[in-house]
Amino acid sequence: MPTNASFDYAVLRVVPRVERQEFVNIGVIVFCLEKRYLAARVHVDEQRLRALWPSLDIAMVRQHAEAVVRICEGDPSAGPIAKLSQRERFHWLISPRSTVIQTSAAHTGVCSETEGVLERLFTQLVSSE
Repeated sequence: MPTNASFDYAVLRVVPRVERQEFVNIGVIVFCLEKRYLAARVHVDEQRLRALWPSLDIAMVRQHAEAVVRICEGDPSAGPIAKLSQRERFHWLISPRSTVIQTSAAHTGVCSETEGVLERLFTQLVSSE
């Protein structure tokens, strides 16, 4: 029987104009130390982002969003951060920033299996479908 484990997650956001405090959720990062799980899912919705900032560099947003996924996977092409432990990568990814791409505060949950947690959170917090 699977045992319960706590996990942390944060929402990845695009904040086109920090001074207006408007944002669009574009992804979720999930970390479970006990299950040795770190993953992210992202979706850059160009139409929603253009509604907030028509001149936003969408290619740059996509590039950075995809880098988050690669960092979570430990992909060497993501640079030196990807070589850190899962815990270090997660905390680096969710550290506060005043840039166009930011994360929410970390939130906590409990799961018996990590399978499906990322999808469920992505559907609840990001998906517009």
